[in-house]
Amino acid sequence: MTGLACPALAAERPAWAVVLHGGAGVIERAKLDPALEEAYRKGLTAALNAATTKLAAGAPALDAIEAAIQVLEDDPLFNAGRGAVFTAAGKNELDAAIMDGSNLKAGAVAGITRIKHPISLARAVMEKSPHVMLIGEGAEQFGKEAGLEQVDPSWFFTERRWQGLAETLKKQGVPMPERPAGAPPAPQKQGALPVDDIATSHKFGTVGVVALDTRGNIAAGTSTGGVSGKKWGRVGDVPIIGAGTYANNESCAVSATGAGEYFIRLGVAREICNLVKFKSMTLQAAADEVVQKQVPALGGDGGVVAITRDGQLAWSFNTSGMYRAKQVADGTAQIGIFKDEK
Repeated sequence: MTGLACPALAAERPAWAVVLHGGAGVIERAKLDPALEEAYRKGLTAALNAATTKLAAGAPALDAIEAAIQVLEDDPLFNAGRGAVFTAAGKNELDAAIMDGSNLKAGAVAGITRIKHPISLARAVMEKSPHVMLIGEGAEQFGKEAGLEQVDPSWFFTERRWQGLAETLKKQGVPMPERPAGAPPAPQKQGALPVDDIATSHKFGTVGVVALDTRGNIAAGTSTGGVSGKKWGRVGDVPIIGAGTYANNESCAVSATGAGEYFIRLGVAREICNLVKFKSMTLQAAADEVVQKQVPALGGDGGVVAITRDGQLAWSFNTSGMYRAKQVADGTAQIGIFKDEK
């Protein structure tokens, strides 16, 4: 399922453009509560507006990406920042990455617990350090020295994700950890989980943005809380440059969401860009080749959003839904969730 059929080649490159996602997985119209659906659409719209405001003002693609992802990191509906899922130990461990297609500079972080906006930490790694990836306590210390906003780990706690962890661990026969310090008291009555957040629904919660700015440069950024109940310091594809995040002006920019282990093994983001650059495939065809054929062939699923300098936009996902949005200069916003939305 390709989601959006984009033109093979833009007749005239737009002044700017942006495509974003908020996760892919089993997201079905008949099962998603209407109020929750509306909340997701509002969240996607807010993130899209943050990006388009920057792009319309002539800001670099990196600024638009960081602004949009910060909105999604602050929205508890999405599995990034404040809406992150919990590890099996009852902690939130966050990953993020960003890449500048104009010069191939990149920054990535993993296992973050105290930086309010992991995407900003990833950008700081790219711009203020000689490195590409920092992890854990070292990354936290770098963020503190870089002046990024710090929060108590309880900032990331949400009851929905805590209940989601309970569902995950129950299925695994693993005991539930103690409620995190600083978390609000447990509700007296546990309500039913929203369908999209039930552990068994196989939803990949990651947020990502790709953008084309008025200078003709492209960039990509991605942020995630990982998978519910993860163990042993697991890290997925998001902070792996070339797997979940990649940007190169000579080919394309990609942000992915899905079963990270498969996306790492295939180098999904870079593979899509290689097909554009070396096989002269359209962006949509390249995205579909990887997401609809190569990923399922290994047993994985998920989706991507992508963009090129000449104004091609694409999204492709092999699940029943993906939270997504796009807009080009002088165009109208398009918001989608379900497979049958264009």
